[in-house]
Amino acid sequence: MRAAIAALAVAVLVTTGTASAATVPAPLATGPLAPPTSAPPTEPHLSENAAVEAFLAHPKVDRWLRRYPPRPTTDATFDADDRTWTVHVWSGKAGEIARGVVTDGDGQVTEAWTGPQVAWQMARGRPGAFGGKLLTSWPVWLGLSAIFLLGLVDLRRLASVRTLDLLVLLSFGVSLTFFNRGEVFASASLAVPPLVYLTVRTAWIGFRQDSRGGPTLPRWPVWLLAAATLFLVGFRIGMNVEHPRAVIDVGYAGVVGADRILDGRAPYGAMPVDGGRACAPPRSDGRVRERIQADGRCESTNPRGDTYGPVAYLAYVPAVLAFGWEGRWDDLPAAHATAIGLDLLVLLGLVLVGRRLGGARLAAALAFGWAAYPFTTYALLANTNDALMPALLVWGFWLASSPTARGVATALAGWTKFASLLVVPLWLTYRSGLRPASVLRFAVGFGVATVLAFSILLLEPSLWTALETFWNRTIAFQLGRDSPFSIWGWGQYHAAGIPDLASLQTVVQVVTIVLAGVVAAVPRKKGPLELAALTAAVLLGVQLSLTHWFYLYLPWMLPFALLAVLAPRTRSTDEA
Repeated sequence: MRAAIAALAVAVLVTTGTASAATVPAPLATGPLAPPTSAPPTEPHLSENAAVEAFLAHPKVDRWLRRYPPRPTTDATFDADDRTWTVHVWSGKAGEIARGVVTDGDGQVTEAWTGPQVAWQMARGRPGAFGGKLLTSWPVWLGLSAIFLLGLVDLRRLASVRTLDLLVLLSFGVSLTFFNRGEVFASASLAVPPLVYLTVRTAWIGFRQDSRGGPTLPRWPVWLLAAATLFLVGFRIGMNVEHPRAVIDVGYAGVVGADRILDGRAPYGAMPVDGGRACAPPRSDGRVRERIQADGRCESTNPRGDTYGPVAYLAYVPAVLAFGWEGRWDDLPAAHATAIGLDLLVLLGLVLVGRRLGGARLAAALAFGWAAYPFTTYALLANTNDALMPALLVWGFWLASSPTARGVATALAGWTKFASLLVVPLWLTYRSGLRPASVLRFAVGFGVATVLAFSILLLEPSLWTALETFWNRTIAFQLGRDSPFSIWGWGQYHAAGIPDLASLQTVVQVVTIVLAGVVAAVPRKKGPLELAALTAAVLLGVQLSLTHWFYLYLPWMLPFALLAVLAPRTRSTDEA
């Protein structure tokens, strides 16, 4: 079944050197005997209590523990090899609230993780953990932001809502700054205002015929926007290729899932798991990622890599066929190739949409906006699958006059990222409302695409078991997921001064679902601009309500937010 079998490179080199000294008579002693060389001491210099006290006195730890009742539960373990103490602190329902490392010799705290940083390494503020250090450096990030703003702003009307829209799109960079410093409560809070503004703004454009005034397109020459876009595309791809080991778990999961499909298995419940025998030495962080799996193969673990829809794995099949996969979380050329291909697919779709709705100028502006927006580069350099869903919707938008095409596009997008399923009512009623013929054609397209996407579950012996596994590993897991990267997941920390906003989240989720239903009927007559603006509003509403939100999700809505801000509202547009 597999079109190309990836060569498995597992080499085990065990060299044992033995040296035997010749036995010679011992010379007569002429002086005092030298003392025998002593082994490094195995007993710690500090006591457990001293190590704990040193850790609790650390300013960062002390500030965090003030949010909890006094006298928390503590524990410390000594590592004789590293001569360090690992200290753990617990407090009631909050569980482990702090963890760190104390040197045994001088009692210095070398690591101190509090709150979300205990369980989430990505909350610890590692420089360049996502997108790489070059992109997230101040010169490059601010340079891209300035290019994006300068290319799309109306220089003759700087004091306009259009300028505000563009600045709000860029303002997520402020939140990202705090995230990169490990201040996740500040970063999550700062992401909320732009999400709220953009949700309301795009909904307003979609609902109100007179919500915008004045020219919408940039006044730069088309050739200049096109040249800038080509330069940016080359720059982005160059950075992607120059950082081969920048694939995060999302891209790695896509490669593993495609490999499983080519092997005749569904990805769900078949990801490389922890617990097997180690088959490679520990990495720099002390973790052993490579483990022997149930089939005897040595693979890098990614146990929660099967949380996405089936299309997210099928999209990686061509690249895995071309480049293969050796079972390791190495350079993963298949992940790089897929990320670059999806990025270019969005660009091409935006060019086609722009030409249809506003000619060459709009086509150039949309492609430029995608290429210049820092967060699309952020996703590209992390080699995620987050360009797949907008690519499918952009191409469906280009073919939106066909109910069948709209059904296919929303199905494939929804079975990539479940969030986009909420645009189905809007796309179902576009143009024709609930006319039976149109609804039937949409349903056929949606149904056929769904059956084809889920046909990979037929690779399993029992379809019912495969469906149950799919549900548990994806939707059920996502619904019950805790996360500190939005304001909704903070109740789990039970910390004074950190609010539990779970009830408010329920309100936001209900409002988002209501919005998804309302836009299907209002306004009754919709053109492409209304479809784009309301699609952006629904996708933004979903992001606003997510417990686990991240900056990689911003590309989902960007094509439709750009259309809402830039696309002209003319009779020719409405008839396109």
